[in-house]
Amino acid sequence: MQSREASLKSPVWRGRESEIRPFGNPKASDSANLDSAAELLIRSGRAPEESLMILVPEAYKHHPTLSIKYPEVVDFYEYYKGQMETWDGPALLLFSDGKTVGACLDRNGLRPARYWRTKDNVVYVASEVGVLPMDESKVTMKGRLGPGMMISVDLTSGQVYENTDVKKRVALSNPYGKWVAENMRKLKQVNFQSTTTMENESILRHQQAFGYSSEDVQMIIETMAAQGKEPTFCMGDDIPLAVLSQKPHMLYDYFKQRFAQVTNPAIDPLREGLVMSLEVNIGKRGNILEVGPENASQVSLSSPVLNEGELEELLQDPNLKPYVLRTFFDIRKGIEGSLEKTLNRLCEAADEAVRNGSQLLVLSDRLDELEPTRPAIPILLAVGAVHQHLIENGLRMSCSIVADTAQCFSTHQFACLIGYGASAVCPYLALETCRQWRLSTKTVNLMRNGKMPTVTIEQAQKNFCKAVKSGLLKILSKMGISLLSSYCGAQIFEIYGLGRDVVDLSFRGSVSVIGGLTLNELARETLSFWVKAFSEDTAKRLENFGFIQFRPGGEYHGNNPEMSKLLHKAVRQKSLSAFSIYQQHLANRPVNVLRDLLEFTSDRAPIPVGRVEPASSIVERFCTGGMSLGAISRETHEAIAIAMNRLGGKSNSGEGGEDPIRWSPLTDVVDGYSPTLPHLKGLQNGDTATSAIKQVASGRFGVTPTFLVNADQLEIKIAQGAKPGEGGQLPGKKVSAYIARLRNSKPGVPLISPPPHHDIYSIEDLAQLIYDLHQVNPKAKVSVKLVAEAGIGTVASGVAKGNADVIQISGHDGGTGASPVSSIKHAGGPWELGLTESHQTLIANGLRERVILRVDGGFKSGFDVLMAAAMGADEYGFGSVAMIATGCVMARICHTNNCPVGVASQREELRARFPGVPGDLVNFFLYVAEEVRGMLAQLGYEKLDDVIGRTELLKPRDISLVKTQHLDLSYILSSVGLPKWSSTEIRNQEVHTNGPVLDDAVLADPEISDAIENEKVVSKTFSIHNVDRAVCGRVAGVVAKKYGDTGFAGQLNITFLGSAGQSFACFLTPGMNIRLVGEANDYVGKGMAGGELVITPVENIGCCPEDATIVGNTCLYGATGGQVFVRGKAGERFAVRNSLAQAVVEGTGDHCCEYMTGGCVVVLGKVGRNVAAGMTGGLAYILDEDDTLIPKVNREIVKIQRVKAPVGQMQLKSLIEAHVEKTGSSKGSAILEEWDKYLPLFWQFVPPSEEDTPEACAEYEATASGQVTLQSA
Repeated sequence: MQSREASLKSPVWRGRESEIRPFGNPKASDSANLDSAAELLIRSGRAPEESLMILVPEAYKHHPTLSIKYPEVVDFYEYYKGQMETWDGPALLLFSDGKTVGACLDRNGLRPARYWRTKDNVVYVASEVGVLPMDESKVTMKGRLGPGMMISVDLTSGQVYENTDVKKRVALSNPYGKWVAENMRKLKQVNFQSTTTMENESILRHQQAFGYSSEDVQMIIETMAAQGKEPTFCMGDDIPLAVLSQKPHMLYDYFKQRFAQVTNPAIDPLREGLVMSLEVNIGKRGNILEVGPENASQVSLSSPVLNEGELEELLQDPNLKPYVLRTFFDIRKGIEGSLEKTLNRLCEAADEAVRNGSQLLVLSDRLDELEPTRPAIPILLAVGAVHQHLIENGLRMSCSIVADTAQCFSTHQFACLIGYGASAVCPYLALETCRQWRLSTKTVNLMRNGKMPTVTIEQAQKNFCKAVKSGLLKILSKMGISLLSSYCGAQIFEIYGLGRDVVDLSFRGSVSVIGGLTLNELARETLSFWVKAFSEDTAKRLENFGFIQFRPGGEYHGNNPEMSKLLHKAVRQKSLSAFSIYQQHLANRPVNVLRDLLEFTSDRAPIPVGRVEPASSIVERFCTGGMSLGAISRETHEAIAIAMNRLGGKSNSGEGGEDPIRWSPLTDVVDGYSPTLPHLKGLQNGDTATSAIKQVASGRFGVTPTFLVNADQLEIKIAQGAKPGEGGQLPGKKVSAYIARLRNSKPGVPLISPPPHHDIYSIEDLAQLIYDLHQVNPKAKVSVKLVAEAGIGTVASGVAKGNADVIQISGHDGGTGASPVSSIKHAGGPWELGLTESHQTLIANGLRERVILRVDGGFKSGFDVLMAAAMGADEYGFGSVAMIATGCVMARICHTNNCPVGVASQREELRARFPGVPGDLVNFFLYVAEEVRGMLAQLGYEKLDDVIGRTELLKPRDISLVKTQHLDLSYILSSVGLPKWSSTEIRNQEVHTNGPVLDDAVLADPEISDAIENEKVVSKTFSIHNVDRAVCGRVAGVVAKKYGDTGFAGQLNITFLGSAGQSFACFLTPGMNIRLVGEANDYVGKGMAGGELVITPVENIGCCPEDATIVGNTCLYGATGGQVFVRGKAGERFAVRNSLAQAVVEGTGDHCCEYMTGGCVVVLGKVGRNVAAGMTGGLAYILDEDDTLIPKVNREIVKIQRVKAPVGQMQLKSLIEAHVEKTGSSKGSAILEEWDKYLPLFWQFVPPSEEDTPEACAEYEATASGQVTLQSA
């Protein structure tokens, strides 16, 4: 909005526009700015419905209903897409101008919105049902707003308009379709070049000059060209930040992508890609307050990645009047000031071009002959500078910027250029590199011998562009942004290591806390690449900087082979002198992380170590990282857990569940071996292999009621240090039968967790999940795992208010079993800054005493522990180093399942090589604790409590960095005071409670407690209101704790009357038969493992039950068993990540059966879009009465067929019969009465893993029945 201020005019204001500026406020929230933009449009004469359709359009692409029935609405959105960036984020928006009142929902449907209408003509809209007492017999309509939907009421005429009526009226007010057809030009696709345009030597020179390394070419560009996707890698990012490194880095490496964390959710580019788009419009943006055909005069690109031919097309467009600006600076008169002078000249030239009518500026560093004295300006710096300059001069809306550059080949680099103002990029050197690779004899031979799939030269470039596009979608989605047009110029990055003058010139508004390089220092770094292309002994091949893989002579890696050898020696020989060599190695390393720039100082005299608190109490503060069983082998996972339990620390299960055999102490150990865990050695009687911290991640793998009640602590994993904003991924070859059993999935099928938790789209939702977990296990502390980024303090305060007991902050350098390279390298910040911000914000808000702060990321020694303590942390997490101590040799091939020492492999023969014993890890942690004791004694303190949060014990080290002396660490060294309690008091406080809950009343009932105690049958009725949340969760926890997931032989038949709050019937266990007469909100049946749940409306309801919405969004999330019968419709994402539950429902919203891995879902009515996305197991049956289902199906994985197999027909019929019997459904009875008419209208959804089952395979019947008769005979 800021850049529009110069161009917005409307006759309404009679020339007084300047008085109402500014139109937005950069300090205000997203919602506040949306509000002011909407107000501006409405006050300038737009209808409120129209204003919201412009600002928050629905996802109209790939929308079967709109494109067929309402093309004029699509035209309206097409007309505005190039004029206004759409607003993303979870919101139920209510609007009124006094004559109309209405509501609309964000394009992803991330907020609940329920409405109902009564006989006396009142329409109610709320985010929950049950907010007002209501006579159900007077309700004539009950619905919900789906993604991007709108409802409005005309107060003058008393008319209620539902979604499509509203939009049709707005869209027909102007001939938008005609304007778009006559004025908008689509850029036509141009074929890729089929030969290289430069000689091989010239290509090499260009690559050297622009900073390419052999890793960039081989691991990134060539992988993308060959496979069409980003390369996967593993372990974390353990090289120094670019500003601390002694090697030159490209400018992009100083930027880290920001990501959504609690305040809004990440989007899922894999499974919900239909709401996302990379389209972008080039050209002048008109005055949005006026409507007219000239506003549509733009060129529309299907994506921001251009090839040389497409760029040429744009340069030929006469309406755009393109202008090319060359980006080189002259160093003949010396480097000082040369970069700044050139940038200022560049900005003035851009300014002049735009004033002369150019609508397209192309910034280009393309030259046939590079000159030694004219290095190229880093293209990101040039784009940012021109973008900022044009905004300042009110010209930004008049033109688009395109970068034609050699210095862009990875997805992160494209994202940076677009985020700082470029609308499109032509990566000419990367495309040339793809062509060179395809024509090289090595590639030709590999393809000829079948060692590599054959691709043509055009296909190689197409693959590269495809990989960039999917990578861009992923980067947008991490922040919760759906459209590239909203990302363009949005600056969603943090900067680590650039000084104020650089930021003010090109990246104004981005956070750069620690300062860093000046323009002159940046010019020197650019030059250090450039000169490589011109030196006499120019290398014949590209240098390998060792940024990704460790190599001798390359960049320093924190986890390197020498370090792991020294550590193995120390812990295996239990030798203190060997451990001190390991410490010495760490002390002598190059500066690697921010804390290496600090040292300790104390005004106290040293004390004898004997007076310091014992190691046994220090190790209780240690935890290991959340590494899932699946990513690492069973041996490693169990050895780490046993070691932590011996010490009294905590290990973390990660997101893959846990084998119940591990929950009881061992009593059968002889000579270090136990028949219970036969694959481990070095055991002792009394060892327990249980993980004290059990993780609840977005995939909910292995999360059952029994898993939850056997935890000391429950961790909600919001983000992971190595790849914040993305879900975990487990390659298919690591999903063995054992792993699949624990995760309730299919062996050999890759598992990907959704990027967001589908029950956490906001801080309120997170508070609800914390509530659910406290409900099912009131004795376990609940922790929330966040990743360091600017703004984490606000999130941490929200999490503390949401009643969490622990907040864990991970640094960007955490490890991972498998992740795209760009995510490992370019997202998340250092924990030193995240911890400092969280600790200080919590103190400033009086919340620090409520939560334990735990921190992890690259911890290796007692020095790291003490640093974290001084910055405010109570507990300390060790991830990669704990694996190294148990035997990991840092081969960095976890993602391939070929780990040479069986630490991160599921292959039996490799796991047999696992060298570790729990004692090794115990030794390591005791050594670390002793190191902490020694340092405390040196500083003169007796216990850790006395140094936690005491930043005055830190001072900057006197150390000179290669690149700059301008780093500013004052933020880390600042202090806002200390908490009122000591760290030990904070750690020892009671678990936060949910207060009095309905479940307490249920459990207090003597008949129910008797039934649970003695496995009897009991029937009871209670009334329920929407403030009663997570009802049945605590009852289920009590049953699960006593009997496990399947052992309860009694029956609790409990009926509730009324409107249930969020998470009704969560975590049900077998033997619980719950009935709700009334209605429910979101998250019904979350994580249920058994039992039966029936939901029906009240008897005398005034509307038709199968048309009414009776339960909310995200029902059955992560369910692992049980049956659900719902008489009425459900909201979005019904049965998401369902593993084994069976359900019957009479209609659902979008994304039904998403990520399902087992179970069965029957829908007796209409469904929304994107059905069965990511469904890898289980079956679904959906009734399609009007032939509209097919376009709504996501066909990526499942195939759909009519229900032909007799076993499938029986399964379907018996579920509908049960549904009718339990709910009295009229829709169900009608289907059963005319079974022969309705059966052919059902579609059966079959993922590949279910194709051979008797339910799905008609031919199966004959063979199976033959076997059955043999058995019975």
